[in-house]
Amino acid sequence: MISADIIQIIIYFTLLVALAVPLGLYMHSVFEGKQRWLKPIEGILYKIIGTDPEKEQRWTKYALCVLGFNLIGFLLLYAIMRLQHILPFNPADMGALSPDLAFNTAVSFTTNTNWQAYGGESTMSYFIQMMGLTVQNFVSAATGIAVAVAVIRGFVRKQMDTLGNFWVDLVRCTLYILLPLSFVAALFLVAQGVPQNLDPYATATTLEGAQQTIAQGPAASQIAIKQLGTNGGGFFSINSAHPYENPTPLSNLLQMLYILLIPVAFCFMYGRMAKDMRQGIAIFGAMAIIFVAAFSGTYLAEKAGNPLIADEISQMDGNMEGKETRFGVVNSTLWGVATTAASNGSVNSMHDSYTPLGGMIMLFLIMTGEVVFGGVGAGFYGMLLYVVLTVFLAGLMVGRTPEYLGKKIEGREVKLAVLAMLSMPVGILGLGCLSAVLPIGLESMQDQGPHGLSELLYAYSSATGNNGSAFAGYGAGTFYQNTMLGICMLLGRYAFIIPMLAVAGSLVAKKQTPPTSGTFPTHTTLFLGLLIGVILIVGGLTFFPVLALGPIAEHMAMLKGTTF
Repeated sequence: MISADIIQIIIYFTLLVALAVPLGLYMHSVFEGKQRWLKPIEGILYKIIGTDPEKEQRWTKYALCVLGFNLIGFLLLYAIMRLQHILPFNPADMGALSPDLAFNTAVSFTTNTNWQAYGGESTMSYFIQMMGLTVQNFVSAATGIAVAVAVIRGFVRKQMDTLGNFWVDLVRCTLYILLPLSFVAALFLVAQGVPQNLDPYATATTLEGAQQTIAQGPAASQIAIKQLGTNGGGFFSINSAHPYENPTPLSNLLQMLYILLIPVAFCFMYGRMAKDMRQGIAIFGAMAIIFVAAFSGTYLAEKAGNPLIADEISQMDGNMEGKETRFGVVNSTLWGVATTAASNGSVNSMHDSYTPLGGMIMLFLIMTGEVVFGGVGAGFYGMLLYVVLTVFLAGLMVGRTPEYLGKKIEGREVKLAVLAMLSMPVGILGLGCLSAVLPIGLESMQDQGPHGLSELLYAYSSATGNNGSAFAGYGAGTFYQNTMLGICMLLGRYAFIIPMLAVAGSLVAKKQTPPTSGTFPTHTTLFLGLLIGVILIVGGLTFFPVLALGPIAEHMAMLKGTTF
């Protein structure tokens, strides 16, 4: 690893933590109702919604509000995409989306997946990009954050029966966190050269005399929230590898920071909400250790490249296939690991062109439920699921009733946690298996051998994990794949949210007991190690066999010089 790469990595992590700590404390004050500078607007929105901000909800009503709000958002987005040809701000005269593509895209953006089976500049009008996709980027992110805050309340509150008010959490998150940070980022991106206009596409004549259409539009505003909200959907088809989405090293740095900013801040907000910052730091430590290990493994694999074609130049630069020379291996790898750890899904390089082991690590991060650091909100309540399992297993080992933050973890909570965890293998291994054996599913397979299996696995992992990135060699734009992947997105989002809200609803009603000499501490190095072990072992036991048939087999074949 050369010194310049080390410096870039240190700068990135230093800035990330330096920004995330105060943001986490600020987020705590937002959800405690201590931020008042937009209170008049906040009050107006509550009246429009028809909710009493002082009235809290039980977990069942909170969940129904989440589902109802997301259903309305899905229907509205589906409708405007089907009516795109008659709606305004369509200078390129885009036609209506097909029913299956509209379904897939509406589900994708509603569930914060942002999987794109289309090219943005050739499929979506400015109206859809602004009023449909950008709006969902805000509200789907706010939904995930609100749910995470409600789940945290269930863990830290003392014997209550409510988790907060979904509409209040949604409004406060959008007004005080997402909008201000997105506004700042959008202005910065415009200053870096990202377009933000409603002009028609430009036509240019190349040096060879050919005609070239140059797409533009209101890109900066969507890019800002796509990164901050861990949405990831690109305004342009090649996402953040496009020079209009990501023109400079500074725009690249800002976007990488925004991918992980709120997920990392959640750790410190949690410590403040639990009134014990050590709890938040312990979870941050587990996430950071796995993240650094994943980045190191991916970086080393990409830096080594393919040993069979190694020469003096490739040994110096590493595997540059599918990567922008302006970003190189280190910035491409750092982005790739961050986007798969955070269920963001945006890319500044093509994951399909990574080495087998480099691609496998990013795939494994999605398969674990993307809890390192995870999507905004979703990653943290996913990590709390692993905390419940870790505490339960630790209790079994020492022969004591498991406890966490003074509350007993009993059979109901463990069963609900396991139920939520099953959504990943059902979507990836269950529905993915159908595409591997049914003729209509095999039509999407463009590459033979283990790499073709890796592409299929990545598609179904990305959809179920609500990530949105892809191994681009897989032809997922068919009626069958649009439908099946849409089902995976719904499964990965709501089969996780509902059980975790139920866990929170169960815990919030329990008494908190003071710690004793026999209480297993959950802020120590021992607990941190157990938590990391549970994450890796559960993921390994579930997905190792299929990973052995895909990327691991491909790596072995690569070393032998076998091609398919």
